[in-house]
Amino acid sequence: MLLTWLYVPGDRPDRFAKAVASGADAVILDLEDAVVAGRKAYARHAVAEFLAEEHPVPVQVRVNELTGPDVDADLAAVAERPGLAGLRLPKVESAATVTALAARVAVPLHPLVESAAGVESAYAIATAHPAVASIGLGEADLRSDLGVTDEDGLTWPRGRIVVAARAAGLPPPAMSVYPNVTDADGLAASCARGRQLGFLGRAAIHPRQLPVIAEAFRPAEREVARAEELLAAVAEAQTRDSGTVVLPDGRFADRAMVAAARRTVDLAARFAA
Repeated sequence: MLLTWLYVPGDRPDRFAKAVASGADAVILDLEDAVVAGRKAYARHAVAEFLAEEHPVPVQVRVNELTGPDVDADLAAVAERPGLAGLRLPKVESAATVTALAARVAVPLHPLVESAAGVESAYAIATAHPAVASIGLGEADLRSDLGVTDEDGLTWPRGRIVVAARAAGLPPPAMSVYPNVTDADGLAASCARGRQLGFLGRAAIHPRQLPVIAEAFRPAEREVARAEELLAAVAEAQTRDSGTVVLPDGRFADRAMVAAARRTVDLAARFAA
């Protein structure tokens, strides 16, 4: 149950080990937007060296655009390295591009939707191949494509990604990065909105964002108490061979509510551990 991902520019190998030790649940080494054209080759070499062995947390690599000139070199450098936990695929707009890439590599794939065309194809992308382990948004590019200036304009595409992921049987998606590394209050508020839509966790661009993200997705004590109450009532009803469970506050407990309660309790247990 991963909640925090930390992006690190691929041309900053001095930060790789620090990122692994930062407390992030996973690390993403970025060969795409974070690396200028003249340093792509250096970044590939640095990332490949770091992935020569496995690390205590999963390390993924965001490769360059699948239809661009750099992705072949990216794959040649990192796709078979033992420390690679998966590939982040930027600017995906169709299932066909994911399927084509899946035929070339044998690692989990994490397509990122960053355009209106990608949003429209979200479910097809999510179900393109068994290697697809998650989908997510790249919100900076999407904002530009849609012409929106604040998070309200992203509500519908965010919801679309959540629904597509769950309909495809994938985990709830993580949110895209929050670009202001000094605005902890804004980050927390943004995470709260995303959590209401069904997101679970978020990518970060600075270690200082990690505890804010983790705390924003931590179930509140009241949520956990209600979930535990529901599960206890269901367990008690099962001892009576009763299929009907009514809680003291009048709520009926159906299977969907039980599944949600178990997720809440499991998530709370993750924090307790």
